[in-house]
Amino acid sequence: MAFQDSRSEYATRMHRVLEYIDQHLDSPLELETLASVANFSSFHFHRLFTAWMGETLGGYLRRRRLERAAQRLVTQPRQPVLQVALSVGFSSTEAFAHAFKARFGTTPTAWRSAEYRKRSQLKRNADQAIGHGAIDDRTMENRTIAPSMNVRLIDRQPTNVAYLRHIGPYGQPLSEFWEQTYYPWAVTNNLIGRPRYGIAHDDPGVTATEKLRYDAAVEVPPHFVGAGKYMTTVIPGGKYAAAGFRGTGADIGPAWESLLRDWLPSSGMQLDGRPLFEYYSSEAAYDPDSGVFECELCIPVIAL
Repeated sequence: MAFQDSRSEYATRMHRVLEYIDQHLDSPLELETLASVANFSSFHFHRLFTAWMGETLGGYLRRRRLERAAQRLVTQPRQPVLQVALSVGFSSTEAFAHAFKARFGTTPTAWRSAEYRKRSQLKRNADQAIGHGAIDDRTMENRTIAPSMNVRLIDRQPTNVAYLRHIGPYGQPLSEFWEQTYYPWAVTNNLIGRPRYGIAHDDPGVTATEKLRYDAAVEVPPHFVGAGKYMTTVIPGGKYAAAGFRGTGADIGPAWESLLRDWLPSSGMQLDGRPLFEYYSSEAAYDPDSGVFECELCIPVIAL
């Protein structure tokens, strides 16, 4: 029992550090600062981080900065490369370009152009398929991949949540995680019927599949105490763009793609460091026979 309690405490501290890093990628992140966030000594923290994450602290910081930059190059196509570099903590275009090419095998400008061409081709293919009747009625009903998708700007209050973390592929494995891991835990803690959140911390277009992080979360009161291996955090308040979604687990990835890479670049808004999430209200519908469910896709935005 003491071993389990100790491991849970280490997990809580490491999650706290990862959350802090994601919120401060535009700032210098010194070893001493992060060790303080984790409440470890600087001497021990670096080794503990490497053992826990499977990569050094420096390697992790570099990877997360570059992944955030790769996403912003696509979602904010009019933002100069230098601004993107500065927004993730690089001090010059040259240093950024060198690191970016080492990670992705191409320059930031070429990455942006290639992603734009790929997105344009996918849209043309989808439009041609619709024109030739190649998409059935159910797909059309669930299809939210359109520049005209219904997106609202909303203000959210900070929200206390408890969550279970999944690391690995998105898609069907997440559906299984909700059903096989989250649901029994929520039943045990009498949390069924509360608003839920699916918090995606990484972009599957740029992050290796085995490193993708996703939290199945539920609203809880402050100072919640429950059973099981859960963590707690606060989803930050502020302005979000929210798009209604209805479809299956196979449809939600393309819907996210549409929101981030079609709607966002033309919205006059940009992402900040808060997490993106799916919001499942208490009234959100779910059909176990078809697998169709409802939620809102929420992205944190600020004005350009």
